[in-house]
Amino acid sequence: MRLLLTSAGIQNPSIHDALLDLLGKPVAECDALCVPTAAYGHPQVTPAAAWRFISGREQTPMCELGWRSVGVLELTALPSIGRDRWVPWVEEADVLLVGGGDALYLCHWMRQSGLADLLPSLRDKVWVGLSAGSMVMTPRIGEYFVEWEPPEGGDATLGVVGFSLFPHLDHEALPWNTTAHAERWAAGIGVPSYAIDDRTAVKVTDEGVEVVSEGHWRAFTPPS
Repeated sequence: MRLLLTSAGIQNPSIHDALLDLLGKPVAECDALCVPTAAYGHPQVTPAAAWRFISGREQTPMCELGWRSVGVLELTALPSIGRDRWVPWVEEADVLLVGGGDALYLCHWMRQSGLADLLPSLRDKVWVGLSAGSMVMTPRIGEYFVEWEPPEGGDATLGVVGFSLFPHLDHEALPWNTTAHAERWAAGIGVPSYAIDDRTAVKVTDEGVEVVSEGHWRAFTPPS
């Protein structure tokens, strides 16, 4: 699976070009599934935000980019309908657009639904994450970002990539997401990490990891 891990969606031409490179064809020729599940787990996110994400009315461009088709994959519904019904939907899509909210809640439902187990087989798919939808692919999010607490506790996520992410760096509406806070977060995360602003994304392919940015970002290595 090829990954485009964003803080706030496809915010600029550089991130859009990275998306096209991962897709290998125009957006208009691609079928997308959007995943709003993370929104329901975060105390500051409402159902209205989930609707805005799905309808393309949020200020985080993803669903409104001109896909050939867009469907909604709600992970909490999947255990009740059976794998034989929803797995073909995922296999037939070109891209998964995974919205923001709570990364641990999203991780829980990726595991409960079976989507997490399916990921290794989706070699030709593109995963576009938005905030929590990006963080869920990392090894852990750090206590700094824990809101919803999973039954097993902790802050571990899926570990598809070997680094952690601090999104919305120095965002004017999030005064606690400063560079100083990111430095303290990175010092305790125990793995390589990136702090990225809303004009930055991390592109992950078999060839390696590339930061794509028209804004600012920081890379951190864990203390020795």
